[in-house]
Amino acid sequence: MPALSSTMKEGRLVEWLVSEGDAVSAGDPLATIESDKADMELESFEDGVLAKILVQEGEMAAVGRPIALTAESEAEVAAVVAAFEAASSSEASSEGAAAPASAPASAPASPTPSSAPAASSAPAPPSVPFESIFMPALSSTMTEGKVVSWEVSPGDPIATGDPLLTVESDKADMEVEHLGVDGFLAAVIVEADGTAQVGVPLAVIAENEADIPALQAYAESLAGAPAPAAAAPAPSIPAPSPPPATPSSTSPSPPPGARTVGGRTVASPLARKLAEERGVDLSLVSGSGPAGRVTVSDVEAFKSASPASPAAASSPGSSHVPAAGVVAATPSARAAAKKAKLDLSSLPGTGEFGRVTLRDVQLATGEASKFPPPAAAAGRAPLPSGTVPYSGMQRAVASNMEATLSVPVFRVSRLVNMDRFEALYARLKLKGVSLSALLTKAVAVAAERHPIMNSAHDAAVGGIKYNADINVANAVALEGGLITPVSKNANLRSVEDLAAEWKELISKAKTNTLRPDEYNSGTIAITNLGMFGVSDFDAVLPVGMGTILALGGTMDAVVPDPGAVLGLRKTRQMKVTATCDHRPIYGSDTAVFLKTLAKIIEDECETVL
Repeated sequence: MPALSSTMKEGRLVEWLVSEGDAVSAGDPLATIESDKADMELESFEDGVLAKILVQEGEMAAVGRPIALTAESEAEVAAVVAAFEAASSSEASSEGAAAPASAPASAPASPTPSSAPAASSAPAPPSVPFESIFMPALSSTMTEGKVVSWEVSPGDPIATGDPLLTVESDKADMEVEHLGVDGFLAAVIVEADGTAQVGVPLAVIAENEADIPALQAYAESLAGAPAPAAAAPAPSIPAPSPPPATPSSTSPSPPPGARTVGGRTVASPLARKLAEERGVDLSLVSGSGPAGRVTVSDVEAFKSASPASPAAASSPGSSHVPAAGVVAATPSARAAAKKAKLDLSSLPGTGEFGRVTLRDVQLATGEASKFPPPAAAAGRAPLPSGTVPYSGMQRAVASNMEATLSVPVFRVSRLVNMDRFEALYARLKLKGVSLSALLTKAVAVAAERHPIMNSAHDAAVGGIKYNADINVANAVALEGGLITPVSKNANLRSVEDLAAEWKELISKAKTNTLRPDEYNSGTIAITNLGMFGVSDFDAVLPVGMGTILALGGTMDAVVPDPGAVLGLRKTRQMKVTATCDHRPIYGSDTAVFLKTLAKIIEDECETVL
């Protein structure tokens, strides 16, 4: 049971959107949960199968209690359920046996004097209504996150559904929305570029603007206080039922097809962002996604079918005047001023609406000059120096590379003639087909003829894991990282379809918006450095795969030809180097596979259409 708000202690399972035995993918809605604030959908973080439902519709469950079990595959469902039931019965029996023995010893015990200071060491919250924003768990394996940026500043008014900040996980940046009541951002505890464990408070929200100064002092005490120890679970006290809505406060119902939860239209984060950019009211859009969820394509279709709307009037928030005692400043300016021990109220603000910016603070401390810096000597940019911490993506790449050190790999190379393949590409390029899509299809067709190359080592059972789908992952270099978007079922799809999807995957990769199943579901990989003039290279085998192909650039070469003048002719060649896991795959397997790939590219390139 997830914590859908900072005050939620338990939740009610309103509705299951999937059934036991159903296959689920990352991002699929699993259930609707009722919290103390609103009804929200619970999404799956990973691919798998819903093995067993533990909490039925209408039942209550405490935050943190398991509500369902998932398995990686249908074959593992029985084992997962049996392991959970065994663990539950063992835990119950051990608790029952320990209770009689511990009762007599604990009866005469009284609180020790040392326990009192420990309880009082935590900063006492002010007696004003407020909420805390905690570091969310954006995946089932996430233990900490990095605050990329804050979308609001202290003193800004915020409403339910407003984006608050962007958090970086190991693969993507995700926007965190406000799920609580309307109010004002009182203080930021973890500034941009700061890292925090999951569950650590990041900011404090005041329900009343006049309470901001008191909450800012409380936030400063939280920033310097150690993380409190986990307390024993307290008995939950049911919150009073809200008064029934009056007819005047009833919101208009959305059109047929759109689905609402707690009065709010259910939509994907990308659809919500696109709707905001294009001025589309989501409550008017009919959703075509799972359970009526509004998708990006729904927003685009609605916008194209609607007449051009007049420019939106300026937001009332743009003329917002802070309350007395509240200084408008950016989070970075607030952090810099605190470090320099400067009073923000004494600094002139040059930002929007008079907000104090980081440069204003730097001017006050002398770190920045009022005059622009002189041009670099002879047009030379200064070289970087010092140690820069890895980003979340770079840490994930480094971890995966270290994991490959224990894999026994070997490499096999082969030259492939590219004359006919390049001629085919020249014809299809006019239709928008990329070389990456053509090579992806060629590798998929070859892997279909040699399934062992699409397999991987299964350490759990000590055998070969054959993959029913051929999902080709292509390595893409990003600024500060590397990711592998996946073309699923590439052997069954047309090259035009693969090319269109590849453009979309590249766009998502560059904006850090790929879904987990779009980068971690590959079964065979390709990495290509030919566009940089590299003739050949070796690739590191990705974790969980058996084969990766390193493609060099296509180079001019002179080869023997008995029918040509002087017995020689000019041709175009590309060197392919396969790196394979030697546990499921052998050298002979790879040699035969490369021979088939060469035959497809050289003589049967029409099979990739």
